[in-house]
Amino acid sequence: MSSRVLVVDDEQSLLEFLLLFFQSEGYETEVAQSVEEAREALAKKRFDLVFSDIMMPDGNGLDLLRDIKATHPQTSVIMMTAYTSSKSAVEAMKMGAYNYVSKPFNLDELKALAAGALEKTSLEEENIYLRRELEQKYQFSNIIGRSPKMVQVFSLIERVAKTSSTVMIHGESGTGKELIARAVHFTGSRSKHRFLSVNCGAMPENLLESELFGHEKGAFTGAVREKKGLFQEAHEGTLFLDEISEMTPTMQVKLLRALQERRIRRVGGNVEEAVDVRIIAATNRDLQEAIAQGSFREDLFYRINVIPVHLPPLRHRREDIPLLAEFFIKKFSAEMEIDRPDISLEVLETLESYHWPGNVRELENTIERLLALSTQSLITTADLPSNIRFCQPQGPQGIDLPPEGLDLESHLDQIRLQLMEQALDRCDGVQTQAADMLKMSFRSFRYYAKKLGLTGTGSEEATRPIARLEDGADGNPGGDSAWPPQNDG
Repeated sequence: MSSRVLVVDDEQSLLEFLLLFFQSEGYETEVAQSVEEAREALAKKRFDLVFSDIMMPDGNGLDLLRDIKATHPQTSVIMMTAYTSSKSAVEAMKMGAYNYVSKPFNLDELKALAAGALEKTSLEEENIYLRRELEQKYQFSNIIGRSPKMVQVFSLIERVAKTSSTVMIHGESGTGKELIARAVHFTGSRSKHRFLSVNCGAMPENLLESELFGHEKGAFTGAVREKKGLFQEAHEGTLFLDEISEMTPTMQVKLLRALQERRIRRVGGNVEEAVDVRIIAATNRDLQEAIAQGSFREDLFYRINVIPVHLPPLRHRREDIPLLAEFFIKKFSAEMEIDRPDISLEVLETLESYHWPGNVRELENTIERLLALSTQSLITTADLPSNIRFCQPQGPQGIDLPPEGLDLESHLDQIRLQLMEQALDRCDGVQTQAADMLKMSFRSFRYYAKKLGLTGTGSEEATRPIARLEDGADGNPGGDSAWPPQNDG
């Protein structure tokens, strides 16, 4: 669709000239001879560009400019004046006019001004569209998850999104830490400004410092021009520091100072600049353990761990797997422009039983592979990768402590009994093989078998009395100094 141009001037001959000129350039053009006519035209439709004289018989073109910027801020306005040094033209620029042009016109100048103004309008509209798309894409309602653990995460994040508090996201690789970070930004008070991210473990220390704080021209070899850092680029917006635990100790000190002072200094520079940035950090490591090991600063931890968010691994929210699978099937079917296949119940059950070490990212890649390789309208277990198709069901995952508490030893014994029984079944009752499968010593296996009332069946080895204890004080088999026996492999 061609761009729309409105020309406003009280001189009839000039209006006719500009009407023909802009139409010859391919623009849909209308004219108005007064401020009132212009307002009526603007009320009926949206224009991409308005050319308006400053001096009008029924008012001032600046009043019209003010109205346009209040109701149609993306519309570009070029003011026309008969006086090159007109103070009104300068005032128009301050009020948001794209530019001004002096009468009589140079047609090449007029053409260039119109093209530049319309390009600006197009870019602004595109930015608004993309921002609206991002805001809709990263709404919490668009993040897949109905499990209690994810509902808790959503509830927490929605409460802090409107604030500027620092958020620390903990979670295994592939759990969607950046997705949550973007949701915090685009549903928060800083959504009109930029969201920038950096992987702190993906670049060496000197490059990361330049990336975060910027550098001056000549600060180091290759610094041929000055460069803004991410702290400056994200001013009034959000900076996402992924894998913050991978920062070197020196960089941790520099980051801590920037967060404390809210000021940064470019590499090679002497001037400090104030910055207003919301920090969201993420890690897949236990930072408390890193502090104990001396690889992460305790003072930086307390500075960034204001609002801790723990993202559960996919194996701890298995009820979300069918929802995620359906979402990815829909997504990749659209991208590949293929008919959306159905997925069998057996496949869903298999996906739910797999332990997903790569979490949601691994599930997404698996679904993409299924759709890329499958030629059938129904996805069956035969289409699954062998590591998923032949996976063994995992033990209890994501156990929550009941409000009333529990008997931990009894609970662990029940889990141990179930796994030992499964191991014996798979090994035809051969205790040594079952012990090897569970990475236990045979002595430990016999002890727990006796304690839990488990007996083996099958081969001659399996039928040896499990309950028989070797000589040892106080029922300690073999006289071990430590009891119960350790998992010594």
